[in-house]
Amino acid sequence: MACCGNRFCCQCCAGDGETRTPEELAILGELREEEEEILPRKDYESLDYDRCINEPFVEVLEGLDNKKAKKYEAVRWILVFAIGVTVGLVGLFVDYFVHLFTSIKFSLLLVVDCLWYLYWWRSLTFICVAVMECSEKGCLALSLLELLAFNLSFVFIASMLVLIEPVAAGSGIPEIKSYLNGVKIPGIVRLRTFLCKAVGVLFTVAGGMFVGKEGPMIHSGAIVGAGLPQFQSITFKKIHFDFPYFRSDRDKRDFVSAGAAAGVAAAFGAPIGGTLFSLEEGSSFWNQALTWKVLFCSMSATFTLNFFRSGISFNKWGSFQLPGLLNFGEFKCAEGDKKCHLWTVVDLAFFVLMGVVGGLLGALFNCINRRLAKYRMRHIHPKAKFVRVLESLLVIMVTTVVVFVASMTLGECRDLKPHSHQNGSMLLGGAEDIINSTVRRFFCPNSTYNDMATLFFNPQEAAIHQLFHQDGTFSPVTLSVFFLLYFLLACWTYGTSVPSGLFVPSLLCGAAFGRLVANLLNINFGMNVYSGTFALIGAASFLGGVVRMTISLTVILIESTNEITYGLPIMITLMVAKWTGDFFNHGIYDIHILLRGVPLLEWETEVEMDKLTASDIMEPNLTYVYPHTRVQSLVSILRTTAYHAFPVVTENRPNERDFMKGNILVSNNIHFKKANIVTRAGEQRRRCQSMKSYPSSELRNVCDEQEATTATAAAATTASGQTTEEGEDMLQQMLDRRYVPYPNLYPDQSPSEEWTMEERFRPLTFHGLVLRSQLVTLLLRGVCYAENQSSATQPRLSHAEMTEDYPRYPDIHDLDLALLSPRMIVDITPYMNPCPYTVSPNTHVSQVFNLFRTMGLRHLPVVNAVGEIVGIITRHNLTHEFLQAKLRQHYITI
Repeated sequence: MACCGNRFCCQCCAGDGETRTPEELAILGELREEEEEILPRKDYESLDYDRCINEPFVEVLEGLDNKKAKKYEAVRWILVFAIGVTVGLVGLFVDYFVHLFTSIKFSLLLVVDCLWYLYWWRSLTFICVAVMECSEKGCLALSLLELLAFNLSFVFIASMLVLIEPVAAGSGIPEIKSYLNGVKIPGIVRLRTFLCKAVGVLFTVAGGMFVGKEGPMIHSGAIVGAGLPQFQSITFKKIHFDFPYFRSDRDKRDFVSAGAAAGVAAAFGAPIGGTLFSLEEGSSFWNQALTWKVLFCSMSATFTLNFFRSGISFNKWGSFQLPGLLNFGEFKCAEGDKKCHLWTVVDLAFFVLMGVVGGLLGALFNCINRRLAKYRMRHIHPKAKFVRVLESLLVIMVTTVVVFVASMTLGECRDLKPHSHQNGSMLLGGAEDIINSTVRRFFCPNSTYNDMATLFFNPQEAAIHQLFHQDGTFSPVTLSVFFLLYFLLACWTYGTSVPSGLFVPSLLCGAAFGRLVANLLNINFGMNVYSGTFALIGAASFLGGVVRMTISLTVILIESTNEITYGLPIMITLMVAKWTGDFFNHGIYDIHILLRGVPLLEWETEVEMDKLTASDIMEPNLTYVYPHTRVQSLVSILRTTAYHAFPVVTENRPNERDFMKGNILVSNNIHFKKANIVTRAGEQRRRCQSMKSYPSSELRNVCDEQEATTATAAAATTASGQTTEEGEDMLQQMLDRRYVPYPNLYPDQSPSEEWTMEERFRPLTFHGLVLRSQLVTLLLRGVCYAENQSSATQPRLSHAEMTEDYPRYPDIHDLDLALLSPRMIVDITPYMNPCPYTVSPNTHVSQVFNLFRTMGLRHLPVVNAVGEIVGIITRHNLTHEFLQAKLRQHYITI
């Protein structure tokens, strides 16, 4: 069935009077209003992680000796290093232009009375404007309009880039997580997506939206990992090198894992955390060799970015002082202060409570954002694309006005201390005056500053530093108002049509919450706690409550603080936050994956799912081909079905008696499917309508002859249906006709045509699987032989020729088949996979799930004890929603 809706909600071209059954809704992934959930869509394809061990691939293996294998392995290491270096340079590019555009914007405005102008990180220049002079001249409105003009212009550019490539919106982490899980998201790793993402995020951040650039760095790193080893570009046709050795979904998956990890490492200066992120959040398949390559790639990205940023900022090339785009600075007490402690055992109790509150706040954030996303899906995305741009402009306009008014009316003027960093804590590079250089006076008298403006009118990284390393500079009221406003605006912003990250906004929002707790403990309860530690724990609790990451996030925060003593409190806080949040809803990335209807497979199934077996969840209604099939039949199958793989079978007539008597599964399938089988006449009519577009006049004549005999077949089918309705057992009919010869379907007729029950469920010996892309390639290259010839005369294709069109294989409807005779025969056996993974019908669901997920399978045939295929399992048969439906059906049957 062809779908004609947008990418989020598949609206199918159904008639006005048609209704959808629950099974069809599950297939289409439409929104069910009564349950307010989106079912997994079946128009998402799976990736081919499993190797197809056919004859062309075996020939490649036979020509591969140890010397060539070591050569290819060396090339892999070189590519991994190149990916890491490239991701580091991308991070440098984004960071430089974000600082440049931000500094230019603030240097031309009269909003803040004291702004520092940073040009290529070499010098700090202060631009001071007299507050009273601005008030007397009435320049406040002009300053607000100038700020709005800059922010609206930057966000408009970012939104237009997303219109060019819609996949560039958001952080990209849900899409990369889905890709590494085995789901093909169209356009997710294209070069055009990379350009729109990298350029768009710097305009989004410089435009003042409450987003971060760290999330898009992960997506950009994954695109670099996917594209660099291909040595070709689909967007730019001239970029094409003859090096096809890594052009497969399996190899691309490994490089994407390395690129995503490099993106995390460049963003946070955390190579180990990046490796664990790729393992925890992404890849379903992992091995020791991949771990080593991913870590090496992450290290390369970290040190590349560190080398250039340190050299440019401090003019000391060869020093490594700025490891990532975001660094929390060094937490330590002043020398000689014996009463100062970063944290104590007593503080662990407060950390646990903060983890609970962080989990609750994260669950609330996710719930609100989910409702906003569903509203966008229903009311914004179906409209013209420019409406999405207007929404982004509305968000930044409201954000700018709220920030300006809140800083002017709700901020408090506080005394400016020359050395206000807490307990001797130090920042990047040990510069003690950096904190004071980022304070904002914002219409406060001399020697004072506006605490609200210091948080709002600073880059988010500088605001985090203020919360981590200043003591007693923010009032509880300011922190409360800042947290509330930032929480709501960040929640509204995430999901708009701009490239945006969520890590830094969550950290900043949580840091304000942690500082608020520290202030209350120090002021109201007379305790002496380290405010920076509580700000860090608050940031971890809120971020953990939003994204629900544990292992990788713990290591990322430890590497960012460069303080191993924070390992235990951070880990405890993240675990408590995750457990609390999971009680209410999923993490933010999983929520957006579910909203897109992506059939994501979790790490394992629930215990009660073992009440089901492979026969309960498999698809028994198979469309298959024979080892030697006519071009006419293959074209009919490919044009009238949407399946991506077909079992290659032969009939097993001698075993029919034992098969029918001993296999209860077939009997159950017959009784279960007999009410849903389309008549052979209707199916044949639909096929012939499709095949009339075939250029061969001979095939059109065949269709006309078949239409002439449709009435007879329909009458026979109707009579058979009436007999069944009278109660005659279908299985007994099959046993009574077991000696009647089957129609001659080898190779004259298509095995996908609608048969009677005995024809559909006949014993079929399984020989292998052949992919749709392989069949289309064979037809495209004219791989076939004539009836009066031997199959040995059929042309042979090499592995390079079979994979030449990767990753975009041609579609059957786009092929010009005028030169092919429909009576020609295709020998499929050299190109099918003769040894795919299979399971028994009695295999428990947990075993099926583990095999499917860990091996990265796309299709899993169900074969009985005598080698006959009885069904097939795909990703959609293992989704949580599908298994729940089958489990409910199982309980009803019992």
